[in-house]
Amino acid sequence: MVQPLDGAAGPDGMLHLEGLVKQYKTGDKALKGVDLEVPRGQVLALIGPSGAGKSTLIRCINRLVEPSSGRMMLGGEDIVRLGAGGLRRARRRMGMIFQEYALVERLTVMENVLSGQLGYVGFWRSYFRRFPPAAVEEAFRLLQRVGLEQFYDKRADELSGGQRQRVGIARALIQDPDLLLVDEPTASLDPKTSRQIMRLICELCAERQLAAIINIHDVALAQMFVQRIVGLRLGEVVYDGTPDGLTPEVLTEIYGEEDWAATRDREADEARAAQVLTEEERLAAM
Repeated sequence: MVQPLDGAAGPDGMLHLEGLVKQYKTGDKALKGVDLEVPRGQVLALIGPSGAGKSTLIRCINRLVEPSSGRMMLGGEDIVRLGAGGLRRARRRMGMIFQEYALVERLTVMENVLSGQLGYVGFWRSYFRRFPPAAVEEAFRLLQRVGLEQFYDKRADELSGGQRQRVGIARALIQDPDLLLVDEPTASLDPKTSRQIMRLICELCAERQLAAIINIHDVALAQMFVQRIVGLRLGEVVYDGTPDGLTPEVLTEIYGEEDWAATRDREADEARAAQVLTEEERLAAM
């Protein structure tokens, strides 16, 4: 791994949220006392309707949005109480993967991946592309792992959506994080590519024993891949359990009234079709 952070996360690597609140100046609360624990190696999906607080929760954890109150412990350190320097160091331990990729279009794939080392090498060394050889070697290893080694010198604007998201994943991993925060990674992708990206994220988390929180609208896709699902509604946790526990009654509590039986039948058909495609993909790769 490249440039590990001194004083890394504790032995359990757990993220612990306690009473997390985000209240805006208008008085509206996006988060209403969220309690959550995520152990090392667990991939958790956040589901819920638009406006439920999913993106706000992810952005509060790395303090792109400042929480109003509560505690956020990562490896025994309260992120809420950190000053500017401490927050910069803590953010090295939190890799972020964005819905719209957040790549620099005019830079190459390799340069975009290496930008994930900004927290270690500083702005000017990054600006002049003066990265340590070990970082460059790790970037090549990561590009190989996400299937983009042959694209290292292509500009980001020459890539497809799925390829761009793979660059974003590699950029997050080169930080050597303890936690991945993933905001709608498949929203702009077709169904087949969405499955490939979700599978890749879950495999990488298992390989590296990373905790991950994935904000996702596609309930069926979440059920196919993650170990745990948390349902938010109006800033509150209304479900926390396994994918199998998402009964029509639970889905109604999260999203409101809907013919969930018909929805589940359709999703079951889609899941069976996905399994066929997955097997075809596996055979094609042999």
